[in-house]
Order: sequence, then C-alpha cells, then structure tokens
Amino acid sequence: MIVVGAKLRKLTLSILIGVAALTLSDRSCSAADLTVLHVGIQKYGALVILRQTGALEKALAPLGIKVEWTEFPGGPQLLEALNVGSIDFGNTGEAPPVFAQAAGAPLYYVGVEPPAPTGEAILIPAGSSIKSLSDLKGKRVALNKGSNVHYLLVEALATANLTPADIIPVYLTPADGRAAFEGGKVDAWVIWDPFLAAAQAQTGATVLVDGTNLAPNVQFYLTTQALATRNTAVLRTVLNTIQQTDTWASDHQSEVASALSVTTGLPVPILATALKRLTYGVRPLDDTTIADQQKIADSFFSLHLIPKPLTVRDVVFNVPPAS
Repeated sequence: MIVVGAKLRKLTLSILIGVAALTLSDRSCSAADLTVLHVGIQKYGALVILRQTGALEKALAPLGIKVEWTEFPGGPQLLEALNVGSIDFGNTGEAPPVFAQAAGAPLYYVGVEPPAPTGEAILIPAGSSIKSLSDLKGKRVALNKGSNVHYLLVEALATANLTPADIIPVYLTPADGRAAFEGGKVDAWVIWDPFLAAAQAQTGATVLVDGTNLAPNVQFYLTTQALATRNTAVLRTVLNTIQQTDTWASDHQSEVASALSVTTGLPVPILATALKRLTYGVRPLDDTTIADQQKIADSFFSLHLIPKPLTVRDVVFNVPPAS
C-alpha cells in the first residue's frame, strides 16, 4: 500500500508537469458556471487510476473547478446518468453511446482509446457442451444490455448465420452475470475485462470467441454537449490529463495492477492479465473510428435494436487546441 501510494504520487507529479502549461494557457478561457465536474467511472480503466492519483483535481484547480466521481456497473447506466445530467463526463465501450444517441441523449464523443479486441469475449463454463458459435442456438446467454459486448455478440452470431432471435438473451449487470454463470443459470456469458480475466482465473471458464476480427472493443470518452461547447478549456484539460495517465500506465503496468487491486478487490495477477489486453493513448476520433461506430449503429438499426437510423458523425466533437 505504501509503495503503491508513493508511485501514484510520482504519477500525479508527472501528470501535473505535463498539463501545467496547457492549464495556464486556458485560465483566461471562461469555465462558464461550472464549479464541479461530475465524472462517471466503471470498475476499471484509466479514469479509475486518474481518480486515485488526484491529478485531475489538481489540474482543474486553477480553473476553480472541483471533481466528483461516481461509479457505475456498466456503460449503459453511466450514459443514462449523463443523459439526465447527473454526470458531465465518462467513458464506455462502443454500443452504449449508440443506444444513448438513439434515445436522444445530448452527448458528444470527444476521445477514443485504441482497439483492444481481446479484452472482451463470449465465455463458456468448464465442461460445457458448447463447442462452436452455432451451438449457442437456443441457449441462454448473459450480457449487460446495451454494453460494449452487445455488438460482439451480434457479430459473433452472424458468423454462424444466427441472429439475437436465435438465442435466449439474459440481461444482467456484470456482478449478476457472474453469479448466473457460476450457478449454471446461463449457458454462456459475454463479458469484458477485468470481469473476463477474473472469470477465466477463478471459474475455469474458457473463451469461445473474443473480439478479434469481430469487434474493435474501443473505449470512448463522452461528455454532454453543453460542457463541450461552453467549457472547452475544461474538457481540453481533462483529456490532456488522461493522456498523461495513459502514457505512464502503459509503461508501469505492474504498478497499475497493484493500484487497481486496492479499488477493485481483484488479485494483482488477474488485473495484470487484463492490463496486457488493454490499450493506451487517447486521441480524437478519426474517419476510421467514426466509420466503425457507424457500422455498429447501422447494424443495430437493421436488427431493430434501436428505433431509428443514426449519423454518428453528428455527435463527434474534436476539441480545438488551446489558443
């Protein structure tokens, strides 16, 4: 604990050095009426490390802004909070923002991490009779509805000439999905890291298929349209601070695993496995990323999972550089 704390303090210092010039250059920019930035996090990822370091609080202090953190069980729940104004910023996988945009949520995509396709998978229990994707027909498959693994399931089923109508979906949060999976209440579970790594290590579950050649599994950073347009300086500082965290974390995975173990309660070896499958380096959305996300939106519309066609590019916001 003491070692981890010391290393996180070093991380905080390096991040603050990296963002200092940017933050100072933005001090003349209005932060409108924003006094508290509400950030939504999940159990895992760069934002969790960022919360532990306290670097974001220090980076935003010159702008007169405090930070409050709220943890959610998955991306759909996080974006619902963003939709109703409970949070201002957060990150999710690919599918949640598609469902949120279809529901009229006032969101913007503002950044993305590189693809990590092996960080999500369809799991089957030890000794399962399921040997191929075609064997999922008629089976009970657990997933968090609208989460990043929803698209993986759709694409995986398609390779076996199946659709979601050919299985029995059981919509559960990760914690409830794990319980149902271990208790034999479902035949397969579609899940992401670190829950994926934990189930592999602790239950003997095996991967039927992961996202390789099926789903990119990227992490998007999203914010409200109001914050992006009225508080651009704040958003720029947030993304720059995340980038500094990414840079450090990619080169210090053992320290990250130790730090995350404290907050998640998961053993360090499980987190080390998950972190090897994670990618780092937040960047603006490029044409390829937007096209991949548009493909997901089109697929969900064709399957009647969302009620209307979407244009993803309409809700992409590239943060302009500091003046």
